[in-house]
Amino acid sequence: MRSILLVLMAVSLAACGRLEQVGKAPDFKTVEGSDEFFAMNSPPMPDDIAPRTEAQEASLWSGNRGSLLGDRRAAKRGDILTVVIEIDDKAEISNTSDRSRASSDTMGVPSMFGIPQRLNSQLPSGASMDSAYETSSASSYKGDGSVARKEKLTLRVAATVLDRLPNGVLRIQGSQEVRVNFEVRELIVTGFVRPEDVSRQNEITYDKIAGARISYGGRGQITDVQQPRYGQQVADILLPF
Repeated sequence: MRSILLVLMAVSLAACGRLEQVGKAPDFKTVEGSDEFFAMNSPPMPDDIAPRTEAQEASLWSGNRGSLLGDRRAAKRGDILTVVIEIDDKAEISNTSDRSRASSDTMGVPSMFGIPQRLNSQLPSGASMDSAYETSSASSYKGDGSVARKEKLTLRVAATVLDRLPNGVLRIQGSQEVRVNFEVRELIVTGFVRPEDVSRQNEITYDKIAGARISYGGRGQITDVQQPRYGQQVADILLPF
Protein backbone atom coordinates (compact mmCIF):
# COMPACT_ATOMS: atom_id res chain seq x y z
CA MET A 1 0.00 0.00 0.00
CA ARG A 2 2.83 2.36 0.83
CA SER A 3 4.46 1.81 -2.56
CA ILE A 4 1.19 2.62 -4.32
CA LEU A 5 0.92 5.89 -2.40
CA LEU A 6 4.48 6.82 -3.34
CA VAL A 7 3.74 6.14 -7.01
CA LEU A 8 0.60 8.26 -6.86
CA MET A 9 2.52 11.11 -5.20
CA ALA A 10 5.24 10.97 -7.87
CA VAL A 11 2.61 11.02 -10.62
CA SER A 12 0.90 14.00 -8.98
CA LEU A 13 4.16 15.96 -8.76
CA ALA A 14 4.92 15.25 -12.43
CA ALA A 15 1.46 16.43 -13.39
CA CYS A 16 1.88 19.64 -11.37
CA GLY A 17 5.09 20.39 -13.24
CA ARG A 18 3.32 20.07 -16.56
CA LEU A 19 0.57 22.43 -15.43
CA GLU A 20 3.08 25.26 -15.84
CA GLN A 21 3.12 24.60 -19.60
CA VAL A 22 -0.63 25.09 -20.06
CA GLY A 23 -1.22 27.59 -22.86
CA LYS A 24 2.50 27.75 -23.71
CA ALA A 25 4.52 26.20 -26.51
CA PRO A 26 6.99 23.51 -25.35
CA ASP A 27 10.47 24.85 -24.70
CA PHE A 28 13.55 23.79 -26.62
CA LYS A 29 16.26 21.83 -24.83
CA THR A 30 19.36 23.91 -24.21
CA VAL A 31 22.30 23.23 -26.51
CA GLU A 32 24.93 24.43 -24.05
CA GLY A 33 24.55 21.39 -21.81
CA SER A 34 24.62 18.80 -24.58
CA ASP A 35 27.45 16.42 -25.42
CA GLU A 36 27.85 18.03 -28.85
CA PHE A 37 28.49 21.44 -27.34
CA PHE A 38 31.04 20.00 -24.91
CA ALA A 39 32.85 18.16 -27.72
CA MET A 40 33.12 21.29 -29.84
CA ASN A 41 34.33 23.45 -26.95
CA SER A 42 36.96 21.04 -25.64
CA PRO A 43 39.02 19.77 -28.59
CA PRO A 44 41.63 17.15 -27.72
CA MET A 45 45.30 17.93 -27.51
CA PRO A 46 47.29 17.01 -30.64
CA ASP A 47 49.42 13.89 -30.53
CA ASP A 48 52.46 15.78 -31.79
CA ILE A 49 53.32 19.22 -33.16
CA ALA A 50 54.94 19.05 -36.58
CA PRO A 51 57.04 22.04 -37.63
CA ARG A 52 55.52 24.02 -40.48
CA THR A 53 57.06 26.57 -42.81
CA GLU A 54 55.46 29.59 -44.39
CA ALA A 55 55.70 27.94 -47.81
CA GLN A 56 53.68 24.99 -46.65
CA GLU A 57 51.00 27.22 -45.16
CA ALA A 58 50.63 29.19 -48.42
CA SER A 59 50.73 26.22 -50.81
CA LEU A 60 47.54 25.40 -52.74
CA TRP A 61 48.62 21.75 -53.09
CA SER A 62 49.09 20.97 -49.42
CA GLY A 63 46.92 18.47 -47.63
CA ASN A 64 45.75 20.91 -44.99
CA ARG A 65 42.03 21.09 -44.31
CA GLY A 66 42.02 24.79 -45.19
CA SER A 67 43.78 24.39 -48.56
CA LEU A 68 42.08 24.20 -51.94
CA LEU A 69 42.36 20.41 -52.17
CA GLY A 70 42.27 19.68 -48.45
CA ASP A 71 40.11 16.93 -46.98
CA ARG A 72 37.27 18.63 -45.12
CA ARG A 73 35.57 15.49 -43.93
CA ALA A 74 34.90 15.04 -40.23
CA ALA A 75 37.82 13.23 -38.63
CA LYS A 76 38.33 14.47 -35.08
CA ARG A 77 36.48 15.52 -31.95
CA GLY A 78 34.25 18.52 -32.48
CA ASP A 79 33.91 18.12 -36.26
CA ILE A 80 30.45 18.14 -37.83
CA LEU A 81 29.08 15.81 -40.51
CA THR A 82 25.66 15.22 -42.07
CA VAL A 83 23.73 12.01 -41.42
CA VAL A 84 21.32 11.01 -44.20
CA ILE A 85 18.40 8.85 -43.04
CA GLU A 86 16.42 7.26 -45.86
CA ILE A 87 14.46 4.29 -44.53
CA ASP A 88 12.02 2.53 -46.87
CA ASP A 89 11.41 -0.94 -45.44
CA LYS A 90 8.61 -3.32 -46.28
CA ALA A 91 8.11 -6.81 -44.90
CA GLU A 92 5.29 -9.30 -45.41
CA ILE A 93 5.13 -12.67 -43.67
CA SER A 94 2.27 -15.14 -43.99
CA ASN A 95 2.04 -18.61 -42.43
CA THR A 96 -0.72 -21.21 -42.69
CA SER A 97 -0.79 -24.58 -40.96
CA ASP A 98 -3.43 -27.33 -41.04
CA ARG A 99 -3.34 -30.58 -39.13
CA SER A 100 -5.89 -33.35 -38.56
CA ARG A 101 -5.86 -36.86 -37.08
CA ALA A 102 -8.41 -39.65 -36.57
CA SER A 103 -7.96 -42.99 -34.81
CA SER A 104 -10.11 -45.97 -33.86
CA ASP A 105 -9.25 -49.03 -31.71
CA THR A 106 -11.29 -52.16 -31.07
CA MET A 107 -10.35 -55.17 -28.95
CA GLY A 108 -12.42 -58.23 -28.09
CA VAL A 109 -11.92 -61.63 -26.47
CA PRO A 110 -14.51 -63.98 -28.00
CA SER A 111 -12.90 -67.14 -26.68
CA MET A 112 -10.04 -67.84 -24.32
CA PHE A 113 -10.20 -71.22 -22.62
CA GLY A 114 -13.92 -70.61 -22.18
CA ILE A 115 -13.31 -67.77 -19.78
CA PRO A 116 -15.28 -65.15 -21.80
CA GLN A 117 -18.31 -67.42 -21.91
CA ARG A 118 -18.23 -67.82 -18.16
CA LEU A 119 -17.87 -64.08 -17.70
CA ASN A 120 -20.76 -63.38 -20.07
CA SER A 121 -23.12 -65.28 -17.78
CA GLN A 122 -22.10 -63.00 -14.91
CA LEU A 123 -22.50 -59.80 -16.88
CA PRO A 124 -25.76 -57.81 -17.08
CA SER A 125 -28.13 -58.55 -19.90
CA GLY A 126 -26.83 -57.39 -23.24
CA ALA A 127 -23.19 -57.15 -22.10
CA SER A 128 -20.57 -59.36 -23.70
CA MET A 129 -16.83 -59.86 -23.70
CA ASP A 130 -16.81 -60.26 -27.48
CA SER A 131 -16.04 -56.52 -27.75
CA ALA A 132 -14.30 -55.77 -24.51
CA TYR A 133 -12.51 -52.56 -25.58
CA GLU A 134 -13.36 -49.95 -28.22
CA THR A 135 -12.20 -46.33 -28.56
CA SER A 136 -12.27 -43.66 -31.21
CA SER A 137 -10.75 -40.16 -31.29
CA ALA A 138 -10.42 -37.30 -33.71
CA SER A 139 -8.50 -33.99 -33.53
CA SER A 140 -7.92 -31.14 -35.91
CA TYR A 141 -5.91 -27.92 -35.85
CA LYS A 142 -5.77 -24.97 -38.19
CA GLY A 143 -3.76 -21.78 -37.74
CA ASP A 144 -3.24 -18.67 -39.84
CA GLY A 145 -0.79 -15.86 -39.19
CA SER A 146 0.36 -12.83 -41.13
CA VAL A 147 2.60 -9.81 -40.53
CA ALA A 148 2.67 -6.72 -42.74
CA ARG A 149 4.96 -3.79 -41.99
CA LYS A 150 5.93 -0.72 -43.98
CA GLU A 151 8.18 2.10 -42.82
CA LYS A 152 9.34 5.15 -44.76
CA LEU A 153 11.43 7.95 -43.32
CA THR A 154 13.60 10.55 -45.06
CA LEU A 155 15.58 12.93 -42.86
CA ARG A 156 18.91 14.77 -42.71
CA VAL A 157 20.57 15.91 -39.51
CA ALA A 158 23.96 17.40 -38.61
CA ALA A 159 25.91 15.32 -36.09
CA THR A 160 28.98 16.12 -34.03
CA VAL A 161 31.98 13.87 -33.47
CA LEU A 162 32.06 13.30 -29.73
CA ASP A 163 35.18 11.19 -29.60
CA ARG A 164 37.71 9.35 -31.72
CA LEU A 165 38.31 5.83 -30.42
CA PRO A 166 41.79 4.24 -30.34
CA ASN A 167 40.98 2.20 -33.48
CA GLY A 168 40.05 5.36 -35.40
CA VAL A 169 36.26 4.90 -35.25
CA LEU A 170 34.27 8.08 -34.61
CA ARG A 171 31.48 8.27 -32.04
CA ILE A 172 28.85 10.71 -33.27
CA GLN A 173 25.70 12.25 -31.91
CA GLY A 174 23.23 14.61 -33.51
CA SER A 175 20.00 16.21 -32.37
CA GLN A 176 17.45 18.44 -34.02
CA GLU A 177 14.31 20.15 -32.77
CA VAL A 178 11.67 21.83 -34.91
CA ARG A 179 8.72 23.62 -33.32
CA VAL A 180 5.52 24.13 -35.28
CA ASN A 181 2.83 25.95 -33.30
CA PHE A 182 2.54 23.98 -30.03
CA GLU A 183 4.35 20.81 -31.12
CA VAL A 184 8.09 20.11 -31.11
CA ARG A 185 9.47 17.38 -33.37
CA GLU A 186 12.68 15.80 -32.03
CA LEU A 187 15.29 13.83 -33.97
CA ILE A 188 18.22 12.15 -32.21
CA VAL A 189 20.95 10.08 -33.91
CA THR A 190 23.86 8.34 -32.18
CA GLY A 191 26.33 5.65 -33.24
CA PHE A 192 29.82 4.81 -34.47
CA VAL A 193 31.19 5.44 -37.97
CA ARG A 194 34.43 4.80 -39.82
CA PRO A 195 36.16 7.88 -41.25
CA GLU A 196 36.53 6.17 -44.62
CA ASP A 197 32.74 5.74 -44.87
CA VAL A 198 32.23 9.50 -44.78
CA SER A 199 31.73 10.76 -48.35
CA ARG A 200 33.58 13.68 -49.95
CA GLN A 201 30.47 15.76 -49.29
CA ASN A 202 31.00 15.07 -45.56
CA GLU A 203 27.87 12.89 -45.44
CA ILE A 204 27.17 9.39 -44.20
CA THR A 205 24.08 7.22 -44.58
CA TYR A 206 22.41 5.62 -41.58
CA ASP A 207 23.15 2.07 -42.78
CA LYS A 208 26.89 2.69 -42.29
CA ILE A 209 26.47 3.67 -38.64
CA ALA A 210 27.31 0.87 -36.21
CA GLY A 211 25.11 0.70 -33.12
CA ALA A 212 22.83 3.31 -34.65
CA ARG A 213 20.11 4.68 -32.40
CA ILE A 214 17.60 6.83 -34.27
CA SER A 215 14.73 8.46 -32.39
CA TYR A 216 12.08 10.53 -34.13
CA GLY A 217 9.22 11.74 -31.98
CA GLY A 218 7.71 14.81 -30.49
CA ARG A 219 6.28 16.57 -27.48
CA GLY A 220 3.49 19.05 -27.20
CA GLN A 221 -0.28 19.22 -27.37
CA ILE A 222 -0.73 16.60 -30.09
CA THR A 223 1.54 14.11 -28.33
CA ASP A 224 -0.29 14.67 -25.04
CA VAL A 225 -3.63 13.82 -26.64
CA GLN A 226 -2.24 10.64 -28.18
CA GLN A 227 -0.85 9.35 -24.86
CA PRO A 228 -3.05 7.81 -22.14
CA ARG A 229 -3.35 9.73 -18.90
CA TYR A 230 -0.98 9.06 -15.99
CA GLY A 231 -3.73 7.44 -13.94
CA GLN A 232 -4.58 5.05 -16.73
CA GLN A 233 -0.93 4.10 -17.22
CA VAL A 234 -0.51 3.40 -13.50
CA ALA A 235 -3.73 1.36 -13.46
CA ASP A 236 -2.58 -0.71 -16.45
CA ILE A 237 0.63 -1.60 -14.59
CA LEU A 238 -0.83 -2.32 -11.13
CA LEU A 239 -4.18 -3.92 -11.86
CA PRO A 240 -3.85 -7.72 -12.36
CA PHE A 241 -7.03 -8.03 -14.42
